[in-house]
Amino acid sequence: MGSTNMSYLNPKTVTLIGIPGLEHVQFWIGFAFFGVCLVALLGNSFLLIIISIERSLHKHLYIFLAVLAATDLGLCVAIAPKMLAIFCFDSYSMAFDACLTQLFFIHALQGMESGILLVMALIAHIHPHTFLFRVVLMVAIRTTMLVGILPILLRRLQLFHSVVIARSYCEHMAVVKLAKEDVHINKSFGLFVAFAILGFDVIFVFISNFLIFQTIFRLPQKEARLKAFNTCTAHIIVFLEFYILAFFSFFSHRFGHVSVYAHILLSTIYLLVPPALNPIVYGMKTTEIRMWVAQILIIKPDTQK
Repeated sequence: MGSTNMSYLNPKTVTLIGIPGLEHVQFWIGFAFFGVCLVALLGNSFLLIIISIERSLHKHLYIFLAVLAATDLGLCVAIAPKMLAIFCFDSYSMAFDACLTQLFFIHALQGMESGILLVMALIAHIHPHTFLFRVVLMVAIRTTMLVGILPILLRRLQLFHSVVIARSYCEHMAVVKLAKEDVHINKSFGLFVAFAILGFDVIFVFISNFLIFQTIFRLPQKEARLKAFNTCTAHIIVFLEFYILAFFSFFSHRFGHVSVYAHILLSTIYLLVPPALNPIVYGMKTTEIRMWVAQILIIKPDTQK
């Protein structure tokens, strides 16, 4: 496609080729990812419906959980259509401006998810909780402003040595690597955005969880400790799956020596698995939501006959 002695001036389209090296099984990979996307869409939609109609769930924690579910839905909508079109229908071409738009929404929604997880980790420490809504607003502003600069910097680039992206979605560093110009500003600012969002959030999430664990282990009774720990389990699982996958994807992309298809596959899993797992984890580990679901699924006998 794009050879080393060719240049592309202000390209109008890019070509997303999916997962290099796994072309022969991409249809089945697409089928698996479709299942993950379906779980994510149904699970998060169900979570939003439950929280919106059940008055007992109109509390700060569940409101933020609803925001997290909405963010996960947005992430699926931003990624899934083009990804499934590539894997299932061999639709590889994408307008360059559409690529930058997708890039913005993917990174912005990832940043929002990280910020919401931070807010949920701070609930135990910040009172009154109404202040947390200001934190959410600041998280949204921070993410939009920082991530919004990435496609602007990319739009300034004019000369590219290739228009082929070895991905099933548009990602900042993948587009930067196509450029034939000096991209030091793009790379440096991309690193700054990653550490200003993910790096900042993970530090305070870790500190918050450390303080919570300290409090739990100071409880005098074993039953009380187990009950408190069980309450925190859902948050811990979600934090770990999001940040471990995020940092593995980030560092392997820039500094690692992982095979191309393995890295792309894992990066795609990082984007799709948390939105699918989050509603399952919170649905299983949150008593109020689990009881509400049980009330729907269990058919009560008609006692009036």
